[in-house]
Amino acid sequence: MKAIIIDDELKARNLLKVLIEENCPKITEIYQAENLLEGINIIKSVQPQLVFLDIEMPEYSGLEILDFISKEDYNFEIIFTTAYQEYAIKAIELSAIDYLLKPVRASKIKKAVDKAIEFIGKSKINKRLEELKSVFKSHEFKKIGLPVNDGVEFVAFKDIILFEADGMYTKIFTKHEHKSLHISKPLKFFMDTLNQVGTFYRPHRSYLINLNYIKKYVKSDGGYIVMDNGKSVSLSKSKTDEFMKMMQDI
Repeated sequence: MKAIIIDDELKARNLLKVLIEENCPKITEIYQAENLLEGINIIKSVQPQLVFLDIEMPEYSGLEILDFISKEDYNFEIIFTTAYQEYAIKAIELSAIDYLLKPVRASKIKKAVDKAIEFIGKSKINKRLEELKSVFKSHEFKKIGLPVNDGVEFVAFKDIILFEADGMYTKIFTKHEHKSLHISKPLKFFMDTLNQVGTFYRPHRSYLINLNYIKKYVKSDGGYIVMDNGKSVSLSKSKTDEFMKMMQDI
């Protein structure tokens, strides 16, 4: 398997190359480029399966990669390498693209590479990057990318009714789906990722609900919430007073 590292910092490229060689035996050839345009020329020439891409570089940002490359050359997966934190990382996670936070740690590389390999050929990297670019431009989160069997499905926050924990997986119910989406991420991931989206609330350790889709609150049987799709959601006793006050304020 071929990979390319695109980063304007020589030390960063060399360090990442060593870490890949030590931790990712599936990658047998590693190329390097110090800027986006040089990297694109190498991509077109050698057709790598993985692209380790810095976001912030002189002249062109890594986010602009698909502005210079044709669709037939999209046969790769991207892992961003970035020193950004908080907002940018959340945007990358919401777009279902993996990343390595600088300084890069060996423990994170194998996991990111294995995850990226699973995506190769199954998802449209151009759509995911366009969603990511739109977030960076508007500074507003509106959608989340959900890894499904045949790629990534983007769902608007406003269309999500609730999340339900299922071990290390999460069931996601939307207003457009009669069935739930079964996503290979724990509920905690969605809690952490959506903690700044005010419409989501955690009434119980197993649920994260969209307050806009609450149908009614039932006092019997210890108290529970019924959502618009008919799904009953448990309400923890410790959350009852908080929930009732919140409903009065809405």
